[in-house]
Amino acid sequence: VQLQASGGGLVQAGGSLRLSCAASGRNFRSYAMGWFRQAPGKEREFVAVVSGSGGRTYYADSMKGRFTISRDNAKNTVYLQMNSLEPEDTAVYYCAADSAYGSSWSSDPKVGDYWGQGTLVTVSS
Repeated sequence: VQLQASGGGLVQAGGSLRLSCAASGRNFRSYAMGWFRQAPGKEREFVAVVSGSGGRTYYADSMKGRFTISRDNAKNTVYLQMNSLEPEDTAVYYCAADSAYGSSWSSDPKVGDYWGQGTLVTVSS
């Protein structure tokens, strides 16, 4: 599976962006898909994950209510809609695929069978 993230850019505080992650390869539906981010000088941070069917989602507490993860299995794509962006959201955002779905995404350092290359989101104040 190869993942290609896109949609990052520069946005003012309070604005919105939608990230996309397109997957190539077979059996996209069999993978949970999620997003992580890494700000300069900080550790990687879990953002959200969606199950293979798209029916279940799990978010980091700080993202709830502002970010929405979704997927379109017909297009082999996962999305991250980000609203009410804050300067603290500035980071490189990475998409990942893993055969397992669940809260382990937020705590297991080994999560992610496949990773995208990252897309930079910059939120100006």
